[in-house]
Amino acid sequence: MSKSTGNFLSLSQALETFSADGMRFSLADAGDSVEDANFVESMADAGILRLYTYLEWVKEMLSEKDAMRTGPVDSFNDQVFISEMNRGIVDSQQHYEKMMFKEALKSGFYEFQAVRDKYREMTMGDMHRDLVLRFIECQTLLLSPICPHICEHVWGLLGKSNTIVNATWPVAGAVDNLLLRSSQYLMDAAHEFRVRLKAIMQSGKGKKASPPQKPTHAVVWVAKTYPPWQTTVLTTLKELHEANNGIPDNKVIAVALKDKPELKKYMKKVMPFVQVLKENVEKHGLNALNLTMDFDEAAILEGSVKYLTSTLELDDLEVCYSSEGEEKIREECCPGKPYIVYTTQRSVNLTFINPQPCNGHFQLSVPVMEGDTCGSIAGRMIRMDRGIKDSKRVKLYYYKDPELGPRQIPVFNEPLAGKVEVLESDVFKVNTEERTVVIQNNGKPVDVGKQMVYIVN
Repeated sequence: MSKSTGNFLSLSQALETFSADGMRFSLADAGDSVEDANFVESMADAGILRLYTYLEWVKEMLSEKDAMRTGPVDSFNDQVFISEMNRGIVDSQQHYEKMMFKEALKSGFYEFQAVRDKYREMTMGDMHRDLVLRFIECQTLLLSPICPHICEHVWGLLGKSNTIVNATWPVAGAVDNLLLRSSQYLMDAAHEFRVRLKAIMQSGKGKKASPPQKPTHAVVWVAKTYPPWQTTVLTTLKELHEANNGIPDNKVIAVALKDKPELKKYMKKVMPFVQVLKENVEKHGLNALNLTMDFDEAAILEGSVKYLTSTLELDDLEVCYSSEGEEKIREECCPGKPYIVYTTQRSVNLTFINPQPCNGHFQLSVPVMEGDTCGSIAGRMIRMDRGIKDSKRVKLYYYKDPELGPRQIPVFNEPLAGKVEVLESDVFKVNTEERTVVIQNNGKPVDVGKQMVYIVN
């Protein structure tokens, strides 16, 4: 933007187009120190949209706060969220003190919003009320030096009697770096699992190839220690780092490793592994050469099974140690790099219809597997119909007459006439060859036919 090209804005035009807070937001994001500030109208529009989205989210949270989770904030995700907020407060204060407004906007708004989004994703929407209110208050204070008008409005929505100008800077608590590293490990592991799942689903593409079946179950293998050959590489790199005050180039490393008897069988894998380690040292420091992790990988993964099964769209996920697996698994798995194996359980598709009048729930085709219960099928329905928020509100019914029942015209005022509720203790049994499903009710098999009914309370 410049006068010579004729695309400049006067201050009054800018305020009329983007508002005062929108202009302040865009100018803060334009650049720091002596670098040329570049005002871009598209960035200004995007900034206004971000501010509006934040304001609407605050209103939504305040209207729903009574329905949020309360009680202790001692879960893994809660503690990670607290530490990440504390880190954002510390970083933003440092940037403001140095008059680096672009960096302050990055740490105090963009990254702070990303922390909230991550917490919402990890808890699957089950956020703690006190932490949400704490986030809104801190976010408003961190943004107030740049966007005072919208922050003053949000401050009033929070019920604060005094003006935000007189409010004190938020006090940051302790930042648990070990907890943050374990959280990043979980996010990296989930990303690798999704990449592997995508590769499996694309492996059957071709003219004659049949489409691969979507995995339903998975086992995550976790290693307590490195394989012997990788342990040798790590120990050697540590010794070279101490002797050279840093990791030397690949020629020196190759000379040091070529005569190791433990590596003769794995020489093709040694240098690629060395390159990965060097990159990890650049990112995470010398801790990347540790033989074990600082935290319990299995405990973190087991505590996040609900999130992992949801994000991977699986029915079940199990965490095991690689020492219990096959040789290939022991070779592929190492500390910090869990290895996932997907499997597909055979199933029979049933049609579930919703007879409730005036709602947004319609017919679903749901796969039913051996040993399923009402709860597991309801959980599968949630992934198909986002309008179902809680699996406990779903009730399943089968027809008393599985042949004639689905063909009868339903009674408007009695949608459950001629139907029997499936109990929580009932177990589904499937015959994949004959494509039939029965319910084991107190040891008595009940044929459910090809169609059932579901109700969402």
